Amino acid sequence: MATLYLASGSPRRRELLTQIAVPFTTLTAPIDENLLPDEAPHAYVERLGREKAQAGLALLDDRANAVVLGADTAVVLDGRILGKPADRDEAVATLSALSGREHQVLTAVVLASPGQVRTRVVASQVRFRRLTPAEIETYWATGEPRDKAGSYAIQGLAAVFVSQLQGSYSAVVGLPLCETAELLAEFAIPCWQLPVHS
Repeated sequence: MATLYLASGSPRRRELLTQIAVPFTTLTAPIDENLLPDEAPHAYVERLGREKAQAGLALLDDRANAVVLGADTAVVLDGRILGKPADRDEAVATLSALSGREHQVLTAVVLASPGQVRTRVVASQVRFRRLTPAEIETYWATGEPRDKAGSYAIQGLAAVFVSQLQGSYSAVVGLPLCETAELLAEFAIPCWQLPVHS
């Protein structure tokens, strides 16, 4: 069986892969995550996922039996990617913009081996209820929004903001498990690699 590597520092992605009982080794494969001129959000997440997977593969001495998973998630409002907030003011502005509205979360998952690259991009629609300025300030003070795309974590304290979700919850967290499992199967990597009980 191929050895799976995860080219991501995200604890959420590690937890999600562990949830479906797929063994993996984590790699750090830094890439330039800047948006290209006129790059659409869908193309952006797909490119970053692919670059992470290919950068991870390039780090390995023995690639013959390796499969590297790269992923990227973007929060999109009115066609614009909302990145990680630089500071409190940016987080407050982002959360105020998301308040009472629907936004899109795009997550790309890419599997790369020496012979092939497979890509899926999953789009989910998330609606926030109306947020008060006091709630936004209190949420910022928790520290959770600081390193999150779109200034929030659906799996964390911000779960109380979400009034509706259409699509994949795990994709909004950072890795679409249904689509990831389908891609892993194409590389003959099964899910549920649990210990066998006699």
